[in-house]
Amino acid sequence: MTAPWQARVLTLFPEAFPGPLGCSLAGRALRDGKWSLDVRDIREHGLGAHRSVDDTPFGGGAGMVLRADVLDAALAAAGGDLPGICLTPRGAPLTQERVRSLAEGPGVVLLCGRYEGVDQRLIEARGLSEISIGDYVLAGGELPALVLLEACTRLLPGVMGGAASADEESFTEGLLEYPHYTRPAEWQGRRVPEVLLSGDHGAIARWRRRQSETLTRERRPDLWAAYLAGGMKPPVASAPAAP
Repeated sequence: MTAPWQARVLTLFPEAFPGPLGCSLAGRALRDGKWSLDVRDIREHGLGAHRSVDDTPFGGGAGMVLRADVLDAALAAAGGDLPGICLTPRGAPLTQERVRSLAEGPGVVLLCGRYEGVDQRLIEARGLSEISIGDYVLAGGELPALVLLEACTRLLPGVMGGAASADEESFTEGLLEYPHYTRPAEWQGRRVPEVLLSGDHGAIARWRRRQSETLTRERRPDLWAAYLAGGMKPPVASAPAAP
């Protein structure tokens, strides 16, 4: 039997996990053993009577920095058989491509930073990848860790009900996802686009593709430029506006 996908989290706030990961599909998959979660308290490896984990930065400046020796001990206890990631706002952006790559592997070890950050020597010595979930600053890496784990675990085999759902989501082909509609067919004077009621699957696929291209061009010009650079041709005509 294949071993479940493993998530090991190093944090100063272990009570933050599983948090929302204990709900819905991820929570059910966790209970069913499709993935495992091992949360470790960094402070267990702290120094002295007060279990100190940080110190003032060399060169001066505000805040405190997590110590390399403390984090190294925590990582050693967690084991080195999985890819290690430090969650930090200065990291490379988390993308769906990276998520898919991680989900296809054996799992991850996530280091949740706090304070002003992590001693750079620890990151270099341990060969940790640095990942960010966006261009903003949070108090720590716990929320980014939850985001990364949510994104990965939903792609694990047997977690999502329909495999096709993941294939049509935003970013899967470098485009944002098209709009969705359900019953009633008319609501507050707004009708569902007629093409979706036509039963013509070819026309529906073309409409959805045009919608995805239009939304991506308007909302994410960076993605649109990358999409075109990848050899994709722009749409012949703009998608009609949704009612």
